Amino acid sequence: MTEAVLELDDVVFRRRGTDILRGISLTVRAGERWALLGPNGAGKSTILGFCGAQTHPSSGTARVLGHTLGRVDLQALRHEIGHVNPRHPLGSPLTLREVVITGLTATIELPMRWAPSADDLRRADAAIDRVGLGHRRESRWPTLSQGERGRALIARALVSEPRLLLLDEPTTGLDVAAREEFLETVDGLAHAEPGLTTVLVTHHLEELPETTTHAVVIAHGEIVAAGAVDEVVTTEVISRAFEYPIRVTKADGRWSARAGRAARELATAGA
Repeated sequence: MTEAVLELDDVVFRRRGTDILRGISLTVRAGERWALLGPNGAGKSTILGFCGAQTHPSSGTARVLGHTLGRVDLQALRHEIGHVNPRHPLGSPLTLREVVITGLTATIELPMRWAPSADDLRRADAAIDRVGLGHRRESRWPTLSQGERGRALIARALVSEPRLLLLDEPTTGLDVAAREEFLETVDGLAHAEPGLTTVLVTHHLEELPETTTHAVVIAHGEIVAAGAVDEVVTTEVISRAFEYPIRVTKADGRWSARAGRAARELATAGA
């Protein structure tokens, strides 16, 4: 059995006297590619905060890359975690290459009085080439399309050679073509970096990469189901989590959902 990358043991997270998460227990192992699913407000972002060593549980134990949160230098731990957030708060017109280099410094802007080494530049260029953006490496961030920015953020996350990659609703704002190109890039990582563990957060089944191996579905701060993706992403589980009749189908390795009257009719026809 491969090593555990993320372990949550009876985790509770409380904010202003209200339980956001209750009794969350989950183990993610090296090389697994997880989807974290659930409706808005279910607690997905809080769980991702544990994964990224950004949030401490109110009670219970959270271990990331073998380290217990609360007993480790979080800044040092974050250097081993890549994070792709489409809401990247960059304020300067850095080049794509400079944005990727900030993955080495774990900052949003380039640090003052700091210059990348030749090896830093080589690693940045290799990461850029890996996501197919070599022709855009000197382009300024404001000139990049949303799809290019998404792939650039993957390169930024990978440049530090992380053991854990977090993707926080990474296809937000992308059109269909850009979304598919992004998902192809994520699927390519599974083949090129088989030991890399990924956790992708979404509430749209159409945004799950084909290479997803496991899923956890949460609702109202509790786990509804967790395990192998084909056993978790089902009509029954998704309908229960979203509290609405949703028909889940899978074709050519990709999932889709239909809801409302159409879902009820399909469910009746399949009964």
